[in-house]
Amino acid sequence: KLPLTVEEIMNFGESNRELFIKSSTYSIIPITVTEMGLTISWIFSSEPKSMSFSVVYQESEDTPLDQCKVLIPMTRCNSHKETIRGQVKVRNAGIYTLIFDNTFSRFISKRVFYHLAVERPVIYDGSDFP
Repeated sequence: KLPLTVEEIMNFGESNRELFIKSSTYSIIPITVTEMGLTISWIFSSEPKSMSFSVVYQESEDTPLDQCKVLIPMTRCNSHKETIRGQVKVRNAGIYTLIFDNTFSRFISKRVFYHLAVERPVIYDGSDFP
């Protein structure tokens, strides 16, 4: 578990991070978001084989798991063959959790190389109009 805030992600820069996920386990990256309208985006690849991935929304840490909202259902990705990209728009404050799941793999541990970004919406105020 690697809890992150929007500010920490914005300070990531362009560097990639790495997760080591043992066989039959999973890793989660919870991102705590307090402002709405942001876009959380990710890019990841895995080696030596595929990885399952999901995104779940939780109103607060106290929210029971059965009341969490699945934003992206668990999907097996060929992330060892191609880079997986995606994003989710923040509609509510809360915890957005990225799940990298290797529970289907009984013997092979994997490495996931990922990069996260958070973008604020550009709000046009008309100030450059003559």
